[in-house]
Amino acid sequence: MQFLISLHINPAVLDALTDEEKAAIGEGHGKFIEALKQSGEFITTQALVDPSQAAVVTVRDGQPVVTDGPFLEAKEHLGGFYLIDCDNKERAIELAAQIPDAAIEGLGVEVRQVMFADGHLEA
Repeated sequence: MQFLISLHINPAVLDALTDEEKAAIGEGHGKFIEALKQSGEFITTQALVDPSQAAVVTVRDGQPVVTDGPFLEAKEHLGGFYLIDCDNKERAIELAAQIPDAAIEGLGVEVRQVMFADGHLEA
C-alpha cells in the first residue's frame, strides 16, 4: 500500500527554532530517509519552495489566468512530502511519528493512503 506523508509547515514556528534545532530537524530527516531505504519502504521525497514563489492557475472563459502566491491565505503550507510503500496504515502512522517535524508543536504531519497511481486504483 502506498501512503503520502505530507509535512505542513508554519514559518513562524520554524523561525522561532534555534540553529541547533533546525540542524537537528535536517539530520533527523536524513536518518529517516536512510531508514526508509533500508526497510524498502522508501519511494520518494520532495521539499517544496515557499508558497510566495507559487503560481495559481485557473481557467476562465477557456483562457488560463495565472496569479502569484499561495492559493489560500493560511499560517501553514505544504512544505514537502514522503511517498512510501508499506504494509498498512498503522505502519505508515508509525513511520510518520519518526519524522522530526511531528515532535514540534505547531507543525503537522499528515498520513493519507494513495487512492490511485498511474491511473490504476490501489488495493
